[in-house]
Amino acid sequence: MPISASVSDDKRHVNISISDRFDYSLHQPFRDSYKDVKQSGVTYKLDLSQASYMDSSALGMVLLLKEHADGQGSKVVIAKPHPSVAKILKIANFDRFVTIEA
Repeated sequence: MPISASVSDDKRHVNISISDRFDYSLHQPFRDSYKDVKQSGVTYKLDLSQASYMDSSALGMVLLLKEHADGQGSKVVIAKPHPSVAKILKIANFDRFVTIEA
């Protein structure tokens, strides 16, 4: 499956992993991976190390995740983006909006 998500026992960490293509086809499963987390102080970690492709709709989905996190006093971290995805994130200046860990 191209998306997997897990929530820590204390519900303070949500880990979302994307493999292969991060595009509009993942819109609903991506949203479902975080929509039920309502508490504040959560870290949403988006692992893009296995995502070799990302399109503009995926950038929009990350912004929706950021909006969700901001609304509850939480944060988004993009972890280990694949080099091709890291280039897209850099061009789109996403380092201004979310933390990107190499």
